[in-house]
Amino acid sequence: MLRFLTAGESHGPALVAIVEGLPADIPVLAETINLGLARRQQGHGRGGRMKIETDRVDFLSGIRLGKTIGSPVAMHLINKDYANWRLAMSPEPQAGDEAEAAIDKRKFTKPRPGHADLAGAQKYGVVDMRNILERASARETAARVAVGALAKAYLSCFGVQIFSHVVRLGGIAATALPASLTELQQAAEDSVVRCADPEATAAMVDLIDRTGKAGDTLGGVFEVVVTGLPPGLGSYGQWDKRLDAQLAAAVMSIQAVKGVEIGIGFEAADRPGSKVHDPIVLREGELARSSNNAGGLEGGVTNGEPLLVRGAMKPISTLRQPLPSVDLESRTATPSHFERSDVCAVPAAGVVGEAMVAWVLANAWAEKFGGDSIAEILANVTQYKASLPH
Repeated sequence: MLRFLTAGESHGPALVAIVEGLPADIPVLAETINLGLARRQQGHGRGGRMKIETDRVDFLSGIRLGKTIGSPVAMHLINKDYANWRLAMSPEPQAGDEAEAAIDKRKFTKPRPGHADLAGAQKYGVVDMRNILERASARETAARVAVGALAKAYLSCFGVQIFSHVVRLGGIAATALPASLTELQQAAEDSVVRCADPEATAAMVDLIDRTGKAGDTLGGVFEVVVTGLPPGLGSYGQWDKRLDAQLAAAVMSIQAVKGVEIGIGFEAADRPGSKVHDPIVLREGELARSSNNAGGLEGGVTNGEPLLVRGAMKPISTLRQPLPSVDLESRTATPSHFERSDVCAVPAAGVVGEAMVAWVLANAWAEKFGGDSIAEILANVTQYKASLPH
C-alpha cells in the first residue's frame, strides 16, 4: 500500500511531502514535477501569490540518479513569500517592537463565510484564526501536486495517462469539445482557463475579468480523464475498497470542492436505465462498452473504459467585496477579512484533481499487481492482461 503525508503552512518556510511505498526504478526528474507545479499556478483569474512563488521541488530522499530506489521519498518546496512573513510565522518565539508589530499586522479575527476560519476557531478555541487559515489554505495543494507527479510517473510506466479540463466555469459550459481524447487534452492545455472549447474559453475569460472588477469570485467544474486502465482495479468486497468511493473521497478532499461525479453522475438519476447503462460489445475482438456513461467504473471496479471523474469547485471564499461577518475579538458586526486571493482557481483545481486521482489509482495498482520494482510489476501486469477473458 502507498501513503503520503504533507506538512507546512501557507506562509511558513516550506511545504514538505513524504511518500511511502513506491517501488524502485520509477523514472523521476525534478523538472517533470516542476512542470506540474507550474501548471497548478497557471490559469486566468489567479491572484498575486502566483507572481511571487515559482514552485520547485527539492528531493531529500528516495531518489537516486533519476529513479526511485524503493525507500520513502521526501520532497521540499520553499515558500518564497515566507520572507515577507518571517516574524509573524516564525517557529521560534519572537519579542520586541518589530516582531510585535509584524504579528499584530497578521492577526486575523474576522472570519470569511465559506472558509474554515470560524469552524476552526471554534474547534481549537482561538480568536486569532491565523493558525487555522495557514493550514486550511489551498497552498497545501502544491505538495499534493508533487506527490501526484510521482503517482503519474509510476502509472505511466504501464501506459496509463491522466489529464484534466474545465467543463463549466461560472455557469458557462463547454459544449464544442474535440471527439479525440488526445485533441481534447491538447486543446485544454492551450487554453488560458484549461477549457477545450474555444468559444466557451473566450466567454469564461470575459466573465472572470468582469467578476474580478466587481470584487467577486467564481467556481466551476473540472473533469479528470484517465486512459490505459485495465479492468479489475478496485473491489466491491467492502465499502472502503470500492474505487469510486476512494476517488470521491480524494477529490472531495481538495479545498473548495463540494461535489464529485463519476461518468454522467447526477444526470443518471434523471434518465431511464436504458439511457444510462453501457451496452457490452466486441471492439476489435475485445470486450468493451459502446458508451461510457459509467465513467470507467462499475461496482467499484474499473471496466477498461476511460475513467471520468468530475469535481465541482465552489467560488473562493475570499472576496474583495467582503461578505458580512463578526469580529471574534470585539464581538461586533464587520465585513469579513480580505487576504490576497484569486478570482477563479478552477483550472488549477483540475491539476490538483489529476494528482489526487493519480494517487488513488497508483495505490489500487500497487494493491492489484504488487512487486518491489517496475520490472517485477510489469511482469505481473502482463500476466494478468493475458489471463483476461476476451
